[in-house]
Amino acid sequence: MSTLYESTLRSLPLLGRGKVRDNYAVGNDKLLIVTTDRLSAFDVIMGEPIPDKGRVLNQMADFWFDKLKDIVPNHLTGVAPESVVAPDEVEQVKGRSVVVKRLEPILVEAVVRGYLAGSGWKDYQATGAICGVELPPGLQNAQKLPEPIFTPAAKAEMGHHDENITYNEMERRIGTELSATIRDISIRLYKEAADFAATRGIIIADTKFEFGLDNHGKLYLMDEALTADSSRFWPADEYQVGTNPPSFDKQFVRDWLETQPWKKEPPAPKLPADVVAKTADKYREALERLTGQKLA
Repeated sequence: MSTLYESTLRSLPLLGRGKVRDNYAVGNDKLLIVTTDRLSAFDVIMGEPIPDKGRVLNQMADFWFDKLKDIVPNHLTGVAPESVVAPDEVEQVKGRSVVVKRLEPILVEAVVRGYLAGSGWKDYQATGAICGVELPPGLQNAQKLPEPIFTPAAKAEMGHHDENITYNEMERRIGTELSATIRDISIRLYKEAADFAATRGIIIADTKFEFGLDNHGKLYLMDEALTADSSRFWPADEYQVGTNPPSFDKQFVRDWLETQPWKKEPPAPKLPADVVAKTADKYREALERLTGQKLA
C-alpha cells in the first residue's frame, strides 16, 4: 500500500481539506472522511507523508469509537467507504476512510488533561493555572493531576493555532447547558480510555475531543477519538515526574523541527528519511500496544 499525501476523488464533491483529513459529500446527509498520511506540526503541514499514518489513525479511532459508544453516540454510519466511490478510487479510501453522519460541528475543542504537559505546563508555570483552572502549587512537569481537568480550546482557521479559552468563555460561545454536557462527557471518555490504556502500559496524558449536533440537536462524538494525533501517549515503563517521557506521536518530528532554523511557518523544512521512518514506527507501535491489533 503506497502512501497517500492527498486524495483525488472525482466521484464525490470535495468539501475541504484539513491538516490531515479530506472531506467529501455523500449525498446531503453524510460525509466521506479520508485520513491521509499528511502530518502537521506547529500547525504547519509537512511536505513529506508518513507511511501508514492515515490507516493507523483510522483504525485507532474506529477502535475507540466502538469501545466508548455507550458513553456518547458517534458519527459513524457503518457504510463501507469502498461502496460510495468509483471502482478506480477504492485504493485511495481502503483502510483509511469512514462514511459518517453530516453534523453541525461545535467550534470548541474539548481538551481533557490528566497530566501536566505541553502548553498546560507552560501556562501553569506562568499563572499557577491552566485555562483559568487553578491547580495546587508545587506541581512538576509531567506530574499527574489530582483529578483530570477540562480545558477547552477555540477552533482556529486552517494555519492558525487553536486558542485555549476559559470554561466561562466556552459557556458564552455555546451556552451553559451544552458546555456542561460536553465537559462531563469528555471527562468520562478520558477516564474510561485512560483506565483501559493503563492496562496496556500506556499513559494518556491528555487528549481532545470534537463534537457535533444533528438536525434534532442530538450530540455526537465526531472527527477522531484518542488517536496519536489528538492525544499525548506515554509509555508507562519510561514515565517519571519532572521530564517528558518519549511519546507515541509526532513528538519525534517536533523535536527534530525544534533544532532547525525556521519560524514555524510554511514552508516546513524537508524531513529526513530517518525521521519519517521513525515517526511511522511510533504510530504503528501506538496502535499495536494500545489496541492489541496489527495494522489491517
